[in-house]
Amino acid sequence: MKPVTLKEIAEQLNISVTTVSKALKDYPDVSKKTKGLVKELAKTLNYKPNTFAVNLRTKESKTIGLVIPVIVHHFFSNVIKGIISQAEKKGYLVIILQSNESYELEKKHIGLLLSQRVDGIIISIANGTADFKHLNDVIVQEKPLVMFDKIAKLVKCSKIIIDDRKAAYTATQHLIDIGCKRIAHFRGGLLPQNSIDRFLGYKQALIDNGMAYDPTLVYICELGDKSFEEGKQNARQLLHDHDNVDGIFINTDLVAIGAMTEFKALGVKIPEDIKIVGFSNWFMSSVISPTLTTIDQPGYKMGKTAFKQLYKEMKAIKNKKPKKSTIITLETALVKRESTKS
Repeated sequence: MKPVTLKEIAEQLNISVTTVSKALKDYPDVSKKTKGLVKELAKTLNYKPNTFAVNLRTKESKTIGLVIPVIVHHFFSNVIKGIISQAEKKGYLVIILQSNESYELEKKHIGLLLSQRVDGIIISIANGTADFKHLNDVIVQEKPLVMFDKIAKLVKCSKIIIDDRKAAYTATQHLIDIGCKRIAHFRGGLLPQNSIDRFLGYKQALIDNGMAYDPTLVYICELGDKSFEEGKQNARQLLHDHDNVDGIFINTDLVAIGAMTEFKALGVKIPEDIKIVGFSNWFMSSVISPTLTTIDQPGYKMGKTAFKQLYKEMKAIKNKKPKKSTIITLETALVKRESTKS
């Protein structure tokens, strides 16, 4: 069955196509009676606007691109929900692409989104991303770009972040406050900015409390699909290397849960022998035994804020006004649970 057109509605009501179009858009110069007749017939005929034609006319695609490292992930799932909740309100479709922590795949996705003429792009960069030309290409093409969580400081665009350094400092300070004397850190990779900042927050907390920083207590987890296994592996390695560690600040909850699983299997009691603080506040953190003390990272709010900022910039471009980039920092909170119980 062919889709119904504005012309068919106009012919049945013996009015112009322009009047039908205005009536459907609630223009004030169309009478209430005419609007009612047009809308009733449009509903009866199951009329659907030709979005392709509308987009050609307005030079908007009404789509945005979202590039994230992983989709099946508690934090990123919440970010996606936040973005979609706001995008739907404004009539935008969200194209979601997964980089799988690969720079090459991320670069390919950005190229694809630009070729699809999306109106803007939201991204959390992959762990392997060290060259930012593909991101600067977005800006050169005058497309709004908003980064969140894992960002590139060298790319001049809006960013929605948390204060990772401050949050890590808070987590480490909590371990110090409850009596931990020898604190290890399972960090993320060497490239991601949030991993760097969390490491620096951990280190600064030690220094500020007169505790020596020992690089042999820092273990790298590249994260991604093997986070749980890396947590287990680093837990085993830590016990092999040191026998006096009584606290660990861990870069993500999934790594922390992997470490806790291995410690328990090896007879190490939590929190009696080792106290642990994670990061993100995954749902699993509140149901494992013992429950995991962690930093709450507001994923849903971050997603909402990212889209709102992107929309603001897309609107500015549409209205031919200056696009203002900004950095928005959201609050985190320490959630105390059983893994650090004194």
